[in-house]
Amino acid sequence: MGVPTIPLLAVPAFIFTLVILPQLALGITRHYRLDIKYENVTRLCHTKSMVTVNGQCPGPRIIAREGDRLLIKVVNHVQNNITIHWHGIRQLQTGWADGPAYVTQCPIQTGQSYVYNYTIVGQRGTLFWHAHVSWLRSTVYGPLIILPKHGVPYPFIKPYKEVPIIFGEWWNADPEVVISQALQTGGGPNVSDAYTINGLPGPLYNCSAKDTFKLKVKPGKTYLLRLINAALNDELFFSIANHTLTVVEADAIYVKPFETNTILITPGQTTNVLLKTKSHYPNATFFMTARPYVTGLGTFDNSTVAGILEYEVPTNSLHSAAFVKKLPLFKPILPALNDTSFATNFTSKLRSLASAQFPANVPQKVDRQFFFTVGLGTNPCQQNQTCQGPNGTMFAASVNNISFTLPTTSLLQAHFFGKSQGVYSPYFPNSPLIPFNYTGTPPNNTMVGNGTELVVLPFNTSVELVMQDTSILGAESHPLHLHGFNFFIVGQGFGNFDPNKDPTKFNLADPVERNTVGIPSGGWVAIRFRADNPGVWFMHCHLEIHTSWGLKMAWLVLDGKLPNQKLLPPPADLPKC
Repeated sequence: MGVPTIPLLAVPAFIFTLVILPQLALGITRHYRLDIKYENVTRLCHTKSMVTVNGQCPGPRIIAREGDRLLIKVVNHVQNNITIHWHGIRQLQTGWADGPAYVTQCPIQTGQSYVYNYTIVGQRGTLFWHAHVSWLRSTVYGPLIILPKHGVPYPFIKPYKEVPIIFGEWWNADPEVVISQALQTGGGPNVSDAYTINGLPGPLYNCSAKDTFKLKVKPGKTYLLRLINAALNDELFFSIANHTLTVVEADAIYVKPFETNTILITPGQTTNVLLKTKSHYPNATFFMTARPYVTGLGTFDNSTVAGILEYEVPTNSLHSAAFVKKLPLFKPILPALNDTSFATNFTSKLRSLASAQFPANVPQKVDRQFFFTVGLGTNPCQQNQTCQGPNGTMFAASVNNISFTLPTTSLLQAHFFGKSQGVYSPYFPNSPLIPFNYTGTPPNNTMVGNGTELVVLPFNTSVELVMQDTSILGAESHPLHLHGFNFFIVGQGFGNFDPNKDPTKFNLADPVERNTVGIPSGGWVAIRFRADNPGVWFMHCHLEIHTSWGLKMAWLVLDGKLPNQKLLPPPADLPKC
């Protein structure tokens, strides 16, 4: 298996069409087709039929340039309802293409199709796409790579090759059955059987040596590794033995470069790193491994996925395949599973470039301030049922103690057609209704409220949001993803947020800009963004079990006055409920 390079022209299964606007050629239109279908796949000596895209897992790469328009036809050949989310794409005026089920669209039903139609505006870098219904994203995901406009260089050394590395999980069981059982019993879900790199578990698992991702490199070259965490429920540490990585991008935003031996990447995040290979053939091979960073009290997949970094044998050498097999194999040393100090130090190094070409447009003044508690809780057990959650209850999760209930129709449709009554309430609380010692001794009552409530924002509102982890049922790190926006991480810390002292330490000059942020375990994070994108935008924990338990909410951004500040009408083929 050689290095999977990214061809700029030879991309299969789609057509280029020039789009010429008056006075301005914005880009080209790229057509893709994604067929959602079953495929028999064998890993860990276990064969199963699973939901794939075009027969692959991970699915095909979507490749575009900044300014291009994408028309992606998704055809559903399986029994499950399906939607696809283009994770990190701003979707300016095209919220109908964002993808979360019952938020911006009803799902694509069996035998039906939908064309996702959007233009990439002002974005370039590594993102990814994934299913956004139940736990189908466990196998339905793939890279989304946005190249810079023609003639615009990277703000770092041009790499010799570019390699997507996407982390996922392998489940011997059907993940849809796993989450269904967990929601019925009220307990925690069973965990995955392996982690994967580009769909392959690697040699540290039983019956898996042949299913190993190998990255073949040449000495003295620079490779751009596009790292994506598509795992359902685990933040991951990643390292390559005896090699240093230079971080140059996070969530498709360039950052001030810094060197590190180990990367921390939460589900929903992407990180681009430069790998400078050794100047001479090293007479060795090297493991690249990933394993979880764990902060919660629940069970987790305590295993390690490994790929192999292999240097190409010099052409004039007499080295045989047998010689290569006998080369020493070096393993990296990853942080401890619960190494929060490493996690904190790593994230604190991330800073926006904040250059003239790539400015950090941090809102300096704030129109609306919000304080959201984020964490676990419980729901009462149904009558005549035995539940496996805490003290016989059912696990739940909430934002400001509201566990979000998805409606049976699309929130965006209800808003656009003025039919919100009975679908959602516009009164999501700005702060917890009952304050408590968020990271101290938890309250006796752990029950959550349940509802479908949104925050309504006038167009162009500048927002500051502090998200506070709670110690109810144990403190835990939560990777929160906001659809439709990037945001700036202006501050974070441990313990309870202090509204008097902590804002004085906010970084308003060069904070990192992201679409997914890890709320520190037992701590808080402060973000700022400008609500300049009309539509309904989901915000949720990217640990899929927490989303299933209700750790999610939505923002409704109203239209502005100008034509380019209004949500476009829905497409004719928008799926019906």
